[in-house]
Parts: sequence; C-alpha cells; structure tokens
Amino acid sequence: MNALDEDGQVAFKGRAKAFVRTCAFLSSILPWSNAGWERRSIVLNFLIPKLPSPRDEDLSRGILDAIDMDSYRVERRAMQMIALPDEEAEIGPVPTEDGGGRPDPELDRLSNIIAAFNDLFGDITWEDGDRVRRLITEEIPSRVAVDTAFRNARENSDKQNARIEHDRALLRVMTAVMKDDTELFKQFMDNESFQRWMSDTVFGLAYDRPAAP
Repeated sequence: MNALDEDGQVAFKGRAKAFVRTCAFLSSILPWSNAGWERRSIVLNFLIPKLPSPRDEDLSRGILDAIDMDSYRVERRAMQMIALPDEEAEIGPVPTEDGGGRPDPELDRLSNIIAAFNDLFGDITWEDGDRVRRLITEEIPSRVAVDTAFRNARENSDKQNARIEHDRALLRVMTAVMKDDTELFKQFMDNESFQRWMSDTVFGLAYDRPAAP
C-alpha cells in the first residue's frame, strides 16, 4: 500500500469493498464454498477500515466568518392594499359543470423513469443503453412481479413487508441476469446510488402491476 499514490490507494480500497460485497452476496444465495475467497474476504473486512480515504479540501471553511450577518436586516419593500370597490355588484352562480376526474398525466411514467435514468446515470458508458433501460423498466419488474414470495407479500401483507420480499426477489433476478448482462449486474453491485435507484424503480413498477388472476 505504501508504494501506491493516493489515487492508487483509493482505487484499491474501492476494489476491496466490491470484492467483499460480492462474496457476501454470493454466499447468501448460493451453496458455494471457496476457502481462499473466504479468507481473503475476512482479511479485507479488517483491512478496509484502516485504508486511507481521499482527502477533500473543505471548500466551505471560512464562509460563515466572511459573512457579516449583523449587516442583514428584514426590510419592507412595498405595501399593497387589496380592497373591494364600494359599488353594487353581482356574484356569479356556482358552476354546475362536472369537476374532478383523473387529470391527464404530464408525462408517461416510463418516460419519467427513463429521463431520470439518463439524468443520473447517463455518464456511464453502457455497451447497449437501450437494452439496459428495457431490462430495468420491463423485463426485471416483470420477473420480480411473478416471484412467489413477493407476490404473496404484495397480495396478503402491507407495503413494508412487500418491499422486504421485493428486495430479496430482485437479488434473485439480478443473479440470473448476471449470466447474460454482467455490465448491469456490476453496476448494481458496485454502484450504491444506482442500486438504490434501481431498487426503488423496480419496486414501484412491480408493486403496481395488476395481480395475476
């Protein structure tokens, strides 16, 4: 570690965290045993807290000292009088046309999801971005929705318990996806913000699907 510069140390720490998370994930869902990986995972669990983190400059230091809060005060800029004219007038009748109803959505739900995906993770160089978006918005929610444990929780329990079963079902689906799309699986395992966004998105799509007859 001493031979690495700061960027190299940060990169090593990131790869160590990814290795530990992957081992923990695989050991929770697969009946596998690899003594070498287990020993390495144990060592890294103790080592990671001792590895250096990048030192970011505190850009906010001194800002409060540079602002003279005593020089700021509440000031009334203008006053406007609102009054009804003193004259005879008529009040129109109460409207009788139908009201309420479901408003037209401003944007389609999937369009919003794709827009959020592009805004948050558009800088990731996907080999096939259209395929990844289709997996997230169509194929993966469909496979999670038919998972037996999640379907039972959705139909017979509250939303909190359904979310717990959803997260377990999503891990099972992502393990199957890993065989065909290691790129998406790697982002899901290594990128915490992507995993959190994808989990929320898939849960919303899978939970709102009509129950199977």
